[in-house]
Amino acid sequence: MTEATGALNANPAFSGAIGNVDLAIEFTVTDAPDGTVVYGLSIADGTAELSLGELDSPDLQVTNDYETAVAISRGEVNTQMAFMSGKLKVTGDMAKLMLNQNVINAFAPALSAIDVEY
Repeated sequence: MTEATGALNANPAFSGAIGNVDLAIEFTVTDAPDGTVVYGLSIADGTAELSLGELDSPDLQVTNDYETAVAISRGEVNTQMAFMSGKLKVTGDMAKLMLNQNVINAFAPALSAIDVEY
């Protein structure tokens, strides 16, 4: 999570998208090799932080299975297509989601430089 947090904050597109954003997103990935994984993305004061575990008060909760999470991470599927096909579910403040689409769209590409084992 430390490496991913650094990659997010160092990415010009992502850091540009989070300038005036206050957003907390909790991700739940089901059917992972070691079971369900929960992690959070917290954005405030122009800085992002990823952490393992549940967030206290997430604005949004995103749930998908491991296969979908891997496909998004690899750039094989974008988040909008996963959402539209029902493979990615979002609950919470949908207005905040719509307001921050540029953050969501920049998230996976900003992490693409990290070497991940699937």
